[in-house]
Amino acid sequence: MGGPPAAGAAGAAGDPGSAVPPLVVACALGIEKLALRSGDRGGAPAPVTVVRTGMGPAHARRAVGRTLGREAWRDAAVIASGFCAGLAPGMHPGDIVVAEETRGPDGTTPCVGTDLLVKALTRALPGRTVHTGPLTGSDHVVRGPERAALRAGGAIAVDMESAATLSTAVAAGARPVAAVRVVVDAPEHELVRIGTVRGGISAFRVLRAVLPAFLEWHRSLLLPRR
Repeated sequence: MGGPPAAGAAGAAGDPGSAVPPLVVACALGIEKLALRSGDRGGAPAPVTVVRTGMGPAHARRAVGRTLGREAWRDAAVIASGFCAGLAPGMHPGDIVVAEETRGPDGTTPCVGTDLLVKALTRALPGRTVHTGPLTGSDHVVRGPERAALRAGGAIAVDMESAATLSTAVAAGARPVAAVRVVVDAPEHELVRIGTVRGGISAFRVLRAVLPAFLEWHRSLLLPRR
């Protein structure tokens, strides 16, 4: 599922003289991009684009590096989003994961504004459970006993692109980065295929509603600090 990223901007990419950096939201799958692009973009403080990277860390690195290499998006804040596998017992499809850090072969990348995101997501999706903690990367779909091994290392969820997305973003220059994922399956709720069972549909609906929280995070980070 590789190929060049397809960007859907909320507006024309920014005025080069603008002091407000844009926002890049990176996801792997077409269904994730469909959900994220259908979100309400009202009040965006700067241009926003949703980039489909393709599956896996190699595709994520390539697509994010290419996007941030463009002048219009060079200084963008970056959020990695989409679906993930929950690792902690008691997680359910449709739960939200806000990473405190991402972990991968390139090392650990701290996330910015985790508390801001949690509060914004709680307002946007009242009643949904929001989990915070380390989000780990994998180059393959994780199932069965491998979940327990990752959980033993402290991670609360796993996906294939977030760690590569954020490490590539910070390597390209200092910027705010974050990762927000929606649990599509969990230890007691493993799915075979996204969208074919109730859990996948629930996760899709939640992902459709997260964009306003991303914009609130982005806007809050731009406020002057006292």
